[in-house]
Amino acid sequence: IGKDRVLNFDPCCISYFTKGEYLLLGGSDRQVSLFTRDGVRLGTVGEQSSWVWTCKVKPDSNYVVIGCQDGTISFYQLIFSTVHGLYKDRYAYRDSMTDVIVQHLITEQKVRIKGRELVKKIAIYKNRLAIQMPEKILIYELYTDDSADMYYRVKEKIIKKFECNLLVVCSDHIILCQEKRLQCLSFSGVKEREWLMESLIRYIKVIGGPPGREGLLVGLKNGQILKIFVDNALAIVLLKQATAVRCLDMSASRSKLAVVDENDTCLVYDIHTKELLFQEPNANSVAWNTQCEDMLCFSGGGYLNIKASNFPVHQQKLQGFVVGYNGSKIFCLHVFSMSAVEVPQSAPMYQYLERKMFKEAYQIACLGVTDADWRELAMEALEGLEFETAKKAFTRVRDLRYLELISSIEDRKKHGENNQELFLADVYAYQGKFHEAAKLYKRSGHENLALEMYSDLRMFEHAKEFLGSGDPKDTKMLIKKQADWAKDINEPKAAVEMYLSAGEHMKAIEISGNHGWVDMLIEIARKLDKAEREPLAKCAFYFKQLDNPGYAAETYMKVGDLKALVQLHVETHRWEEAFALSEKHPEFKDEVYVPYAQWLAESDRFEEAQKAFHKAGRQGEAVRVLEQLTHNAVLESRFNDAAYYYWMLSMQCLDIAQESEGQQTEMLQKFHHFQHLAEVYHVYHFIQRYTEEPFSFHLPETLFNISRFLLHSLTKETPLGISKVNTLLALAKQSKALGAYKLARHAYDKLQGLQIPDRFQKSVELGSLTIRSKPFHDSEELVPLCYRCSTNNPLLNNLGNVCINCRQPFVFSASSYEVLHLVEFYLEDGITDEEAVALIDLEAPRVSKRENKWQEMVTDHVQSLKLDDSTDVIEDDDPFTAKLSFEQGGSEFVPVVVSRAVLRAMSRRDVLVKRWPRPLRWQYYRSLLPDASITMCPSCFQMFHTEDYELLILQHNCCPFCRR
Repeated sequence: IGKDRVLNFDPCCISYFTKGEYLLLGGSDRQVSLFTRDGVRLGTVGEQSSWVWTCKVKPDSNYVVIGCQDGTISFYQLIFSTVHGLYKDRYAYRDSMTDVIVQHLITEQKVRIKGRELVKKIAIYKNRLAIQMPEKILIYELYTDDSADMYYRVKEKIIKKFECNLLVVCSDHIILCQEKRLQCLSFSGVKEREWLMESLIRYIKVIGGPPGREGLLVGLKNGQILKIFVDNALAIVLLKQATAVRCLDMSASRSKLAVVDENDTCLVYDIHTKELLFQEPNANSVAWNTQCEDMLCFSGGGYLNIKASNFPVHQQKLQGFVVGYNGSKIFCLHVFSMSAVEVPQSAPMYQYLERKMFKEAYQIACLGVTDADWRELAMEALEGLEFETAKKAFTRVRDLRYLELISSIEDRKKHGENNQELFLADVYAYQGKFHEAAKLYKRSGHENLALEMYSDLRMFEHAKEFLGSGDPKDTKMLIKKQADWAKDINEPKAAVEMYLSAGEHMKAIEISGNHGWVDMLIEIARKLDKAEREPLAKCAFYFKQLDNPGYAAETYMKVGDLKALVQLHVETHRWEEAFALSEKHPEFKDEVYVPYAQWLAESDRFEEAQKAFHKAGRQGEAVRVLEQLTHNAVLESRFNDAAYYYWMLSMQCLDIAQESEGQQTEMLQKFHHFQHLAEVYHVYHFIQRYTEEPFSFHLPETLFNISRFLLHSLTKETPLGISKVNTLLALAKQSKALGAYKLARHAYDKLQGLQIPDRFQKSVELGSLTIRSKPFHDSEELVPLCYRCSTNNPLLNNLGNVCINCRQPFVFSASSYEVLHLVEFYLEDGITDEEAVALIDLEAPRVSKRENKWQEMVTDHVQSLKLDDSTDVIEDDDPFTAKLSFEQGGSEFVPVVVSRAVLRAMSRRDVLVKRWPRPLRWQYYRSLLPDASITMCPSCFQMFHTEDYELLILQHNCCPFCRR
């Protein structure tokens, strides 16, 4: 398992020491020796006068019992001394008697240097390590100069046996201490120097210096403390004290010396004056802080004591010995383990702060304190107006608010301001010590700053104490701020009152308006002067918003803003007031009538809308609105509405033609075009309902007439939204049903050339086939008659809705679309419309050549007219009948023109007059069957059979065409 070792005696007994770390061997060499478990001899436990036959170890302890040949029993206790060395943050100690472990106290790294012999002494310094073994001294060095490097290599070996109490290593030398003697050897083992002391050497420590010229501190039993340089044979006595030295350390700047004596007292001296600065009891070891001149720590009695300058000691519990103090870390040796204890430096820092020593406190804080301590230091320095320190401390805790304050104070200082009380007041204000700040502001004559501070803090009662001697500006400002605050904390009523007292009317109005306090607003409005237009306008705006037009009107009247008043009436649709105002002030006519007209148009009150547009002089706009409505109605397939809108449009064009002579021709063209479209859409409405809806509301004859009329009207162009397919389909079906087979066949043929929707495809194809089985002629009953020339017209007329013989236009009933027994006649030149009507109204009696030649007989069931036998013929000399004649075969239409005599002969009930407004002429129609009554709508001049008209009026409550 292990390596064989040669023993120079015969072993008689072997025993494990403690837990197998070491072996005890005894035998013929008459002694018991301690070996490592690898067989390396460490030393003798006890020598005897005869062979050792047995040795035993007390379990879990270091007691050994030996039994010998001569009957002697010996009892030993083994004590293992601590072999170690320390320099700053590197600590080396012996492990397993033969190994050395070097520990870096900051990084906690460890490195083991294995040895095969007993380690007797260890010394460490910077990058050097010296290990003394029984027969030699090994000198190690670090591989690199890196402070964290832990790799050691052998530099020198001194193969020589040395007896010494203490071993010290320097850059180029080792120092051996043997009782009173100090020897300085080079690494090659040559003795270079020797010092002999007066008394026993108790403590030795390297305190640094240039390589080859290091300094040593030496403490003697007689109380003498010396400084020795390795290149100097003379020792320098630093001071002499009465008691023996146990431990020594020198401060970072070599100006102070700390000594622990054998009475456990820590004494601190000034090296230059040799004066005792202070002393503390209960100390077993002492160390100065390597980073701070005035701090040291010492241990003893289970406590760690930290002392800064000459302040009282700060204590905390700690077991062991203090061996080093670096920044906030204290290196402490407890039994065999070395540990680095992090100690907050708060206590010494606060001790400096109490004495307003801010720079020193800052240095302590840099060693390591908590964030709270940094903040406290910053605050204290700020209050002490030590801005440099405060700035550094606030930078540590990253407090930008206070850094800004310090920056502003520094700027003010640069500009020559040096009122310390004012600076301190600002500091107190930032810290929340407002009353102290206010007192300082007052004392430094800056009451306005106190006022501003309290105002910003909403502490208005305190602010009032600092109001100047009646400066109204300040008072106003304070009230305004108080009002702002009341608004922010949701006390609007109080805010409004304060704003009013501060003269801030706009803000008061805004709050009242936003909360809907109409009473408060009218109160403010009535109090305001009429010259204050902006606040009054704001009041009116809120009245409108809060639906209180009465108060808004009152406010506008007060300001005299008539335009706004008109707009108010228009927006709230109070048209009567608006009209009254526009009557007094005609310049607002447009502002009233245009919105009124638009409102009427939106409310479907088009006649009134047109009148309003007309009054506003906006005919173009009226036409545009109606055109848009018409277009929409067509797109939405509301053809009834489209017809009505087109009729409205035509009448609008007539109005424009009446007023503007320049546009007369164009407007009259539009009038005729729109009248035609109105009639077409009115008729198509029935066709569309017939094709789209499952049930028909009209008789077949009516639908037949309607579809014929529509087909004849669409000879030139097909208006938007009107379907020829629907028209021809309705005509084909009704023609077939009524026996007009020729016309039905023509309609189906025409349909073949059009794009038919899928839903009608089957029906059209079937109809086209079945119509072939019918005779190729139309029923005689359906053929329309011309009442002027008594010609039977074909059902399909290429000329349109006129007679093929005399070219007289047919007049249709606007409900059944049958041809009415009316003939239009024209007046001779020189006869005015008024004169013509007057002549007709005269109704001169017509005399028959033979009177009383007929008699009427009425019985219960029959009414009959009987002619006298002697009467061959009744000659009716009606002059109008003579006028109906025309030249046969002519292609031009010859109208019926009548003279005054003919007019005088007419009966008023036989004549219908379309009394168009100017510039149109009136139209005259003579009924050729006076007994069949015809009614004309007085608004749109459409003709109806009287019974049909009355029925429609009862159904719709208005004319179906113009909705009058």
